[in-house]
Amino acid sequence: MRILVMGGTRFIGVFLVKALVDLGHEVVLFNRGNKPAPVEGLLQIHGDRTDPTQLKEKLSGQSFDAIFDNNGRELAHTQPLADMFKDKVSHFIYVSSAGVYLKSGQIPHIEGDAVDPKSRHKGKFETEAYLTQQGIPFTSMRPVYIYGPQNYNPLETWFFDRIVRDRPIPIPGNGAHLTQLGHVADLASAMVAVLGNDQAVGKIYNISGERYVSFDGLAQACAIAAGKSLEDLRLVHYNPKDFDFGKRKAFPMRVQNFFADIHAAKADLSWTPQFDLVSGLKDSFTNDYLATGKDQATVDFSTDDLILNA
Repeated sequence: MRILVMGGTRFIGVFLVKALVDLGHEVVLFNRGNKPAPVEGLLQIHGDRTDPTQLKEKLSGQSFDAIFDNNGRELAHTQPLADMFKDKVSHFIYVSSAGVYLKSGQIPHIEGDAVDPKSRHKGKFETEAYLTQQGIPFTSMRPVYIYGPQNYNPLETWFFDRIVRDRPIPIPGNGAHLTQLGHVADLASAMVAVLGNDQAVGKIYNISGERYVSFDGLAQACAIAAGKSLEDLRLVHYNPKDFDFGKRKAFPMRVQNFFADIHAAKADLSWTPQFDLVSGLKDSFTNDYLATGKDQATVDFSTDDLILNA
């Protein structure tokens, strides 16, 4: 297949592009050109996707069998692309987010649960709705928390920063909130499994790891991945309502139970996550955190100190 990948040079895109090339697909990237392609020799079309005129100029005359839209945050970002290729591609794969779900006392979230109209990810479900209304042969992926090498969101890095420096880890609440993480390579493999799968057309899939983990359990898993003894791990629980952090982010995850059921993706896509949490975190710690020298970087712990000194 000739496949267009929007972005393709950061995190999800890197793993996706490599997986597609390994399967023999012809991959074309559309991005701003700020980073090199993850695989040499790929055609890159440079432009700003948020400019509809520029998008049409750059992609007119191009033909693709499938499109992967990894970085469309708002409907306005994806609509011009979808309109341009509406009747010209066999599959449009969109990366949404499990963050669209309305907070509920009944979890795990399943596809079809109510979405939150006030969510900062509302552009994602607005895009899903548009693709549905237009009859575009799409599949949408809703990952929970994504982690792994090249993660530009300070998720596992937040824990590693404290663990390698033997600092206490401030955990909001009692540490028992449950959440869910999925390795970026597993997300990429699920995305690739969508191609040529008629059963996936018009579907939305939750994508993440197979197990849920508490905040305390995540800190412990990060410590194990970093080769630290759990006996030396110091977890400090606090009530976030006791502090005024302003715009500072004291913890890298939403303080609530937040996880999703992935059985639909496993059944329809014949897909299973390959990374358990600890092995995935080891991969991230070794091949990203240590490899890029993050263990030697200067880290601002002033928010931690506000909590610890209270």
